[in-house]
Amino acid sequence: MAPDPARKRATYEDVLSAPENMTAEVLNGELLLTPRPRRSALRSATGLGSFLFGAFHVGAGGPGGWTILDEPELHLGPEPDIVVPDLGGWRAGRLIDDDEVDELFITVVPNWVCEILSPGTFRIDRMKKIPIYARDRVGHVWLVEPREKTVEVFRLDGTGYRLVGTYGGDDAVRAEPFDAVEIPAAFLWGK
Repeated sequence: MAPDPARKRATYEDVLSAPENMTAEVLNGELLLTPRPRRSALRSATGLGSFLFGAFHVGAGGPGGWTILDEPELHLGPEPDIVVPDLGGWRAGRLIDDDEVDELFITVVPNWVCEILSPGTFRIDRMKKIPIYARDRVGHVWLVEPREKTVEVFRLDGTGYRLVGTYGGDDAVRAEPFDAVEIPAAFLWGK
């Protein structure tokens, strides 16, 4: 969806001046402010993030080989779009940390992102962010719905995403790109 040409394109300054209790993103030139996540979303993001961090970032109980970050601020595309997924992951060697440089945001496209859906972000995540992730070639997107206890796993296929799996309830999840390890449901729902 193209921004209204008469409207001024939002900038990083708009993001920096946003209220602290809101998540500020610039999607297709428009500043979007969403409330901080509710407890159910926080439990899911914390549980899944901690599990993946241990197994894939640190290599404890899993193969390692990834950098897993909570709420990375991504600047993607030429304009750029400023996107804050709930979780992001980069395969080893793609996101290099430098002790001398600690940037406020990341410009390296992740291999995987996860959006924890809530009533306030459901449409934004699906309708605005997914096309940006596809444009910038994010390999996998997970959409986690804590209230319904579902996980949708998408793989980039050409210029869009193909649904490769849906998981839910109290079943463990073994899904790409993290299919080397089974994720217990308790880590997804925080219960």
